[in-house]
Amino acid sequence: MRENEPVTSATRQPETPAADIPPRLIATDLDGTLLRDDKSVSPRTVAALAAAEEAGIEVFFVTGRPARWMDVVSDHVHGHGLAICGNGAAVVDLHGGPGAHRFVKVRELARENALDAVGLLREAAPGTVYAVEQTYGFYQEPDYPKLHMEIPDNLAPAEELLAEDGPGAAEPVLKILAYHPSIDPDAFLTLSRLAIGDRANVTRSSPSALLEISGPGVSKASTLALCCAERGISHEEVVAFGDMPNDVEMLTWAGQSYAMGNAHPDVIAAASGRTVANNDDGVAVVIERMLERL
Repeated sequence: MRENEPVTSATRQPETPAADIPPRLIATDLDGTLLRDDKSVSPRTVAALAAAEEAGIEVFFVTGRPARWMDVVSDHVHGHGLAICGNGAAVVDLHGGPGAHRFVKVRELARENALDAVGLLREAAPGTVYAVEQTYGFYQEPDYPKLHMEIPDNLAPAEELLAEDGPGAAEPVLKILAYHPSIDPDAFLTLSRLAIGDRANVTRSSPSALLEISGPGVSKASTLALCCAERGISHEEVVAFGDMPNDVEMLTWAGQSYAMGNAHPDVIAAASGRTVANNDDGVAVVIERMLERL
């Protein structure tokens, strides 16, 4: 199922104090948030997630990772087993385990929009290099650095990779990655948003100058809003966790939101609360306290 519709409620601030409303869904980022720096899930966090599910609270992993990188949490899937991947570009059923994920919803980046974004950013930030993330394939330009510990399916200029008859043409594009070797990461994000405008959604989750470019209106927040609407869950009933700019919209939308102790300043400003760092089990700390109040 492919769709790319706007979700206008995804940037709405909660009107009702979240503390008065019992949570029905936990939405948590992975890297820098739920996962420790060694990419493990601590026993305390595993227990907290299981306790939340046992209490009837759904847990959604909401990440910039592609589906094929979800093995880090495959052993901790409970209930529905769904995750939001690619910064909202896909909803994935993790029950099949690594290599057997099923795409439930795909919100693709149209190739026309992707090509426009590449062209506009090439002009605004010369020296930018690109990779293309699809549902199953990963493609990159020859000069794109080895950032992702995997062998690309094809090497070619982005314009060839994104052509209608290019490699992987049968698969939808989920996002493109844009890397610059010397620009400050936050400055690169600001510059790119101004250059690309409404042709695509631009964010970042890496400490380096690596941008993630999705379809217009596609974000963690907008796809989470869709999933919640399908379940009759309001934004006031959602508790969200994050640490990087790609989490800002989700944290703003959720009724309760927590910036990690290691979070980017924009995330701290967007969240309604703050917890300790990912290496100190910040997500588990909040969940434990939350369950004590139920």
